[in-house]
Amino acid sequence: MNKLLKKMIVMAGALVLALSLAAPAFAAAGPASGEPAAQTETEEGSTIGLKAIAAGIAVGVAAAGGAVGMGMVSAKSAESIARQPEAEGKVRTTMMLGLVFIETAIIYALLVVILIIFVL
Repeated sequence: MNKLLKKMIVMAGALVLALSLAAPAFAAAGPASGEPAAQTETEEGSTIGLKAIAAGIAVGVAAAGGAVGMGMVSAKSAESIARQPEAEGKVRTTMMLGLVFIETAIIYALLVVILIIFVL
């Protein structure tokens, strides 16, 4: 339980750090009180920024999930090969098949991101 609590605190700290470093990117100066409000950003420019944020989040989540999955598959396959060396061929084949499926999911996420950026 103590180990889980430490991991949660570290992850929360990393999230707070990332959000605090990203705060200036979202800051925008408003028009002065005496000046007329000029539209400085068009709707197209606004959506390009939102597309970039969505694309970055999508690729990041897909890559992080894929990396965790690949790490777990590799660790478990190495463990099973160490326990039963005679089943090495079957374990390696199954591991490679699983890695291919994980990588395919990441490539699909990349394609969706490309569609978001260029089509939508």
